[in-house]
Amino acid sequence: MTFFNILVFAAVSLAAGALPRARSWLLCIASVLAVYWLQPALPVRNLDFWLPTASITLAAAVWIVTAQKRVPAGEAGTPAGSAGSRPAREDWTALAAIGLTISALALTRYLGPDPILTPARPPEIGWVLSGLVIGMLILGGLWMLAPRRWLPAAGILVLLALFAAIKTDPFAQAAAAMLRRLAGQSAQLASPLDIRWLGFSYLAFRLIHALRDRMTGRLPDTSLREFITYGLFFPAVTAGPIDRLERFVKDLRSKPGGTAGMLTPGAERVLAGVFKKFVLADGLAILALNAALAARVAAPHWMWFFLYAYALRIYFDFSGYTDIALGLGRWAGVTLPENFNRPYLQPNLTAFWNSWHITLAQWFRSYLFNPLTRALRSGPRPWPIGLVILAGQFATMTLIGLWHGVTWNFLIWGCWHGFGLFLHNRWGERSRAWMPRLEKRPLLKKAYTVASTLATFHYVVLGWVWFALPTVESSSAVFLRLFGISN
Repeated sequence: MTFFNILVFAAVSLAAGALPRARSWLLCIASVLAVYWLQPALPVRNLDFWLPTASITLAAAVWIVTAQKRVPAGEAGTPAGSAGSRPAREDWTALAAIGLTISALALTRYLGPDPILTPARPPEIGWVLSGLVIGMLILGGLWMLAPRRWLPAAGILVLLALFAAIKTDPFAQAAAAMLRRLAGQSAQLASPLDIRWLGFSYLAFRLIHALRDRMTGRLPDTSLREFITYGLFFPAVTAGPIDRLERFVKDLRSKPGGTAGMLTPGAERVLAGVFKKFVLADGLAILALNAALAARVAAPHWMWFFLYAYALRIYFDFSGYTDIALGLGRWAGVTLPENFNRPYLQPNLTAFWNSWHITLAQWFRSYLFNPLTRALRSGPRPWPIGLVILAGQFATMTLIGLWHGVTWNFLIWGCWHGFGLFLHNRWGERSRAWMPRLEKRPLLKKAYTVASTLATFHYVVLGWVWFALPTVESSSAVFLRLFGISN
């Protein structure tokens, strides 16, 4: 988000908070428009229009798969939520409003040569209307299949396949080449960067959460308008946090506390986020470790300096965006979950991951770590507890690494943290016997806390080497130089 984006979103959020009767509709339409406005321009013709359209279609498709089919109360004698009924009138209205919004965006093509709310001129209106018809046919087919019990699992597999395709360079390049051919462009110029799908990672996690919770019977029933707003909520669409549907909808349905009550706390978070992102993070960007600096710097002290700058930069950048999202959400009457809690001041790696990108860690804990470790411990031949923790930590952290991109460096970064979490778990078991004695010696306990905090911070900082650089070779060279070993 740019500073101008934030100003416009602030106005929309304040209007939504001040207009409780129109709030749900305003947030829904604003979120639909935002995915087009924030989508970066792409070299493949019209792809920067079709990818946001695909995000909206995916969200609507998952709503169909997960929602209870409903009819308006008292109509046709069929109770709401019963199988075999049809969507409620408000869902048809929401679908029509979203279709009209997309069509209106397409019509801006004819207002002048410069795009208005899209990164490039939209496609011809005929193509857009054809795309909407195809989308409606897909949604209609899903509605007919919705009672099938296997459909949520199939939806999860589709989302994971899409995720792997756009995060794995060879697959992304092949897809880009295919899209270029369809657009009548040269496939020889295809690049993985041709497919930069705004917010897909966060959208995929929200949709997988909905599909998985529908499979276990824990998902609340929502309207299409509520679900689209949840999936594409404009303050959080680019950088999270990853909210849970039941919590989000509760806020969306509640009456806001009033503009005066939410103005100050929202302003504090937005201003803090703007300062972190546009002053601290952007200022540190020129000093932060990158591939060019890694190739030129030989002195260990300078390498440490640039690495510290990177660690601070990534924190201020990410937590700054989160603060802005939380502030905008507060103005709109939605209290998004916290995502950071002084992570670099935590005394161990487990506490760090309970404080850094909190919603991502909680998502993986709920949907991967806990089910995996439970299965390993409760099977016909239960694994030893140490192996269970090792498998759970490594599986969770390597997948978190690959979530950022399917590369060797992200894989090693995930393994780095998986190994560190396992070591801390084993150390916690070994130290449990003598830790109570430390409580009786405050000065020694303080020294231990300071030492463990410094050790945790530097373990995390060293892990950023794999995150910041593009290749294993460059990362390995930086590791050697940090400790005065020439390569």
